[in-house]
Amino acid sequence: MLDEVGQWLRRRSWRAADRPLEALLAAKRRAGTTVSVVLPALNEEATVGDIVSIIRRELATPHPATGTSLVDEVIVMNSGSTDATGAVAAAAGARVVHRDEVLPRVAARPGKGEVLWRSLMVTRGDIVCFVDADLREFSPDFVTGIVGPLLTEPDVQLVKAMYDRPLRDSPAGGGRVTELVARPLLNLHWPRLAGLVQPLGGEYAARRSLLEQLPFPVGYGVELGLLVDALELVGLDALAQVDVGVRLHRNQDGLALGRMATAIYATAQRRIERGVGLDGGPGGHRDGPSVLGGRSGVTPLTQFERGEGGSFEPRGHLVDAEERPPMCTVPEYGQRRVAA
Repeated sequence: MLDEVGQWLRRRSWRAADRPLEALLAAKRRAGTTVSVVLPALNEEATVGDIVSIIRRELATPHPATGTSLVDEVIVMNSGSTDATGAVAAAAGARVVHRDEVLPRVAARPGKGEVLWRSLMVTRGDIVCFVDADLREFSPDFVTGIVGPLLTEPDVQLVKAMYDRPLRDSPAGGGRVTELVARPLLNLHWPRLAGLVQPLGGEYAARRSLLEQLPFPVGYGVELGLLVDALELVGLDALAQVDVGVRLHRNQDGLALGRMATAIYATAQRRIERGVGLDGGPGGHRDGPSVLGGRSGVTPLTQFERGEGGSFEPRGHLVDAEERPPMCTVPEYGQRRVAA
């Protein structure tokens, strides 16, 4: 591990309990900062309601002692759900926005990064906090932990949650794509990010002023892409991580993880080719593609499943690894910010 990373781990790693809610409310009130929580959701009717209810009750309701709430808005970005995700989230108190309602001139693509990017158009918070909608036994620490450093540390720009990820009988067996794909990529090509415990975790918060400058991969490469580009733009000391305990969620099967890994590798490869964040390499993401259409980022993937006849049959998939341009370059976003 680089000495710089070791120092960063000691200086920029915390626990959620290090910042009690009362201290965060006082810091928020002093700074006049607003906080938006965004849940990207695709067919998550079983869990999204509980998450929204807990955030609304514990964090979006004025505290009796201060009259201040930590969270100013809770938005569920509906990514084309075919179940009751939208209705359940709305009943729990979230504002539900369908992906296709945002920037209608730009044809929507399926993918997590797509709805995270579009969420910048419909949120108003100075801090934007992303939380996956499939979490079980959700704790408010997932929000307070990652928002906390942004309220108390002026130099911090982006905060990732870290946690244990149980899988069946293994207390740390989850995060298979992290260990097999993301961590090797980061250690080989961006060693200053080697200290991130959960680089692919879906729970992180950042200042809007940073997020609006970053391109967003439309699919599962979004977390790795944002980290690498943030490192290039604001430097390692502007990144932090907070231990929020244990993350329980729906684990995916091996074939789904293979498609996820392909998107992540394609995202990394694009940055490797442009020299983004590499030691001695030039800055690159601001000169990268600003694509609002086209299919230039599609990566083919062949997987195999045993067919009805007993033999292995190939299954072709197209993994969308395209990227949306920094939101600050989108005319509608500039108009919205001026109007606000």
